[in-house]
Amino acid sequence: MKKGGLLAICLILSFLLPGVSDEVTANLQSRIIENFDDPEGSPWMVRGSKFSSVIKTDKGEDVFPKSAFIATWPDALYRKAPKDRELRVFGVHGKFDRRGYNFIEIIPARKGEGGKLEPRTIPIPGRAKNMDLWVWGSNFNYYLEAHIMDHKGITHVLKVGDLNFIGWRNLQVSIPGHISQAVMQAPSLKRLELVKFVLWTRPTERVNDFYFYMDEVKVFTDMFESLFDGEDLADPEFVEKLWSQGTGKN
Repeated sequence: MKKGGLLAICLILSFLLPGVSDEVTANLQSRIIENFDDPEGSPWMVRGSKFSSVIKTDKGEDVFPKSAFIATWPDALYRKAPKDRELRVFGVHGKFDRRGYNFIEIIPARKGEGGKLEPRTIPIPGRAKNMDLWVWGSNFNYYLEAHIMDHKGITHVLKVGDLNFIGWRNLQVSIPGHISQAVMQAPSLKRLELVKFVLWTRPTERVNDFYFYMDEVKVFTDMFESLFDGEDLADPEFVEKLWSQGTGKN
């Protein structure tokens, strides 16, 4: 190779390599996005599919599925309860009138008008690699899904795992690379949002009475962001504040 050609290649690489190394830089961290310890500040709700049981009682109707924040926890997380807070898990009590592909939606919520719960989403920090949570199973042939929404408003369904085991188990699901979490323009980071979990029953399994518990939803995520001059102007909240104080005219 001629000396001039080699020099040209070296010059090109000197410009390209800093950008390449910047792209592969990572700051991988584990972040808890829900621990179910704050029922008032972070409520959840459940909704059942068509054949959810409604049982008549002396006091009216007993409607399923039911949910509650239960004062217990997986021993793998805490051998003893911390003194600074009360540990809880989210519990679901389900019943269906017939077998089939029944489902229960487990949805993050907020209090709306009149204190009625309405769905919300939970922002996922950074560029998420995977998600895990603790699940208590009683060996029913069911399975669990996570529904994740990207910045385009597209919801992606990820199978978390089967529930045919007994006791607490940590279930993990990878977040595929084809789910967009960034764009070329600033701000480049486009966070995902957790929409809900969905518990499905299989047609061969009985569904007349079962319990399900979950705890500590966590993501393993890349929190690295490249710094640049004027990065504040890529922060939507900061930009909105600046423009609200602006003195320009149309």
